[in-house]
Amino acid sequence: MTDGPLSGVRVLDVSTILAGPLASSLLGEFGAEVIKVEHPAEGDPARHYPPLDGGVSAGWARLGRNKRSVTIDLHHPDAAGLVGRLAAHTDVVVTNFRPATLRRFRIDFDDLRGHRPDLVMVHVSAYGRTGPYADRPGFARVAEAFAGLTYRTGEPGRPPVFAGYPVADGVTGIYAAFAALLALRQRDRTGQAQLADIALYEPLLRMMEDFIVDYSVTGESRERQGNRNPHISPNNLYRTRDGRWLALPASTEQMWWRLVKVMDAADLAVHDSMTARLEHREEIESRVADFVAAHDLEPLMSRLLEAGIAAGPVNSAADICADPHIRARGSVVEVADDRAGRSYLMQAPAGRFSGFDGSISRPAPVLGEHTTEVLRELAGLHGAEIDDLRRRGVV
Repeated sequence: MTDGPLSGVRVLDVSTILAGPLASSLLGEFGAEVIKVEHPAEGDPARHYPPLDGGVSAGWARLGRNKRSVTIDLHHPDAAGLVGRLAAHTDVVVTNFRPATLRRFRIDFDDLRGHRPDLVMVHVSAYGRTGPYADRPGFARVAEAFAGLTYRTGEPGRPPVFAGYPVADGVTGIYAAFAALLALRQRDRTGQAQLADIALYEPLLRMMEDFIVDYSVTGESRERQGNRNPHISPNNLYRTRDGRWLALPASTEQMWWRLVKVMDAADLAVHDSMTARLEHREEIESRVADFVAAHDLEPLMSRLLEAGIAAGPVNSAADICADPHIRARGSVVEVADDRAGRSYLMQAPAGRFSGFDGSISRPAPVLGEHTTEVLRELAGLHGAEIDDLRRRGVV
């Protein structure tokens, strides 16, 4: 891709697993050139997560797309200089090692901006670069628990549960890509190097807008409520007669009155405010559940949509891939990998734009596939020098 809005931006991805690599992948979908640094022996641990396809994680086809792979052993004493030579020709470095690890590898912000004075670094770490927990290890599930999401997820009176996907990685990956764009904008305005310090838990905490402000007013933490919404009723998952599940949130007054009409439940009209509906939640949720349970999903969906009610099925992966709207929008695409001799279904770049498109311009790389060409192009090394680095275990 050469005409995306980030065309001409080069990203050095010195991160592993999910949040950091997702951030660089998002930048790559809109034109940035992404070079991924991996360990020579194993590569990114995400390459090895089951299910495996030909010995490589199926998920790697998505996480590694639009990237070139360069192998460098960051533990080797000569690795820091090599990363610095690449950083000298890079706009953005994305990393997610602990702060102490970056210092030990000698590839921290101050080290790398010595090679490029206007460098942008996006540093994702469990707890951020400052504060008493700065060098604690952490992954998405730890961040979700720390930020309070896990505390409020689950059924009342039951143990907390994780969300169905490690959402901290996804939310923070998106936020880190956003932070990269903010930092690039500031760099372009000032000509100065920029460091974006993103703690894995912070975007998630920011996303839960009601959690802290409600506590500040009530003095109580929002407890687990299952699928119920603390601010809206009815708002739940309801089982249909044919065993499917329906998401039905009456989030506005207009939606509530439409639902009352479709249910032919004029007696419920007495609950004419959200406060009243929350006070009578048990009655309302039970009535809606009985109504949904009396219908099969598809005819009920037609009836609700005809009435202008927001509702939707709880989709499996199979449902998503077969859905006509998903297919019409191109939200899931088939990407061919000629080297693997097969194609993969995967999520497309999100969003549709008037002046440009997101793009999957290259399949996920084989480990170290581009080491030689990148070291030649950016580090200015020749064949014998690269061979020497390989002999000494640097790459």
